[in-house]
Amino acid sequence: MRKFTEEQIKRQDFVDNEIYDLVKRLVPSKREIVWNIEMIADIRDTIQHWLVDRRNTLLRLPPASMTPCV
Repeated sequence: MRKFTEEQIKRQDFVDNEIYDLVKRLVPSKREIVWNIEMIADIRDTIQHWLVDRRNTLLRLPPASMTPCV
């Protein structure tokens, strides 16, 4: 398994939390939306596909392989 730097781990935590917050804002619910890392990783991968892979931007998101076990 690949080792990641502290900076890479902090970046992924930031991105994952931002995605979770976005989902909560986009899907208003009276009940708390449960943290689901599989959903968050899917969204992260889709963002990476459109903003990095297809657009060749400088944005770098951590790979899904960094997904922590929950």
